[in-house]
Amino acid sequence: MSGKLIASNKEAYRKFEILEKLECGVELKGSEVKSCRSGSANLKEGFARLENEEILLYNSYISPYQEASYLNVDSRRVRKLLLHRSQIRKLYSSVSQRGFTLVPLSLYFNEKGIVKVELALCRGKKLYDRREDIKRREADLHLRKALIGRIKKK
Repeated sequence: MSGKLIASNKEAYRKFEILEKLECGVELKGSEVKSCRSGSANLKEGFARLENEEILLYNSYISPYQEASYLNVDSRRVRKLLLHRSQIRKLYSSVSQRGFTLVPLSLYFNEKGIVKVELALCRGKKLYDRREDIKRREADLHLRKALIGRIKKK
């Protein structure tokens, strides 16, 4: 991902084991793009689903643009994700296996100023996996603090 970040889904990194990431376009209306430029989006509860040979993004929130008046659309509407057929087929074969989910990780503008979604193929973490991650993070933090303390003493 490169460009200006609009929204990120940090919770996805905690709840899911990310297996594969891919960049895809998203079909937006004009007022939604203007709202994204002001940074008014949220992907926290978002997920993607395969339907009728297309990938649709659900529960992503893009707030209504104030100056658009009657041209605004529903802030939680279903949005189509733009991918090549071969990519959709590959994702379909992966998602059809038990336990895999498509989760949006970030929404951003690329170098050309086009809104893109970083989509991830994920597997849900079990409670013991999450606890293991927390233990590992705390151990790394403790180790870094000990190393910093040792460096300062010299």
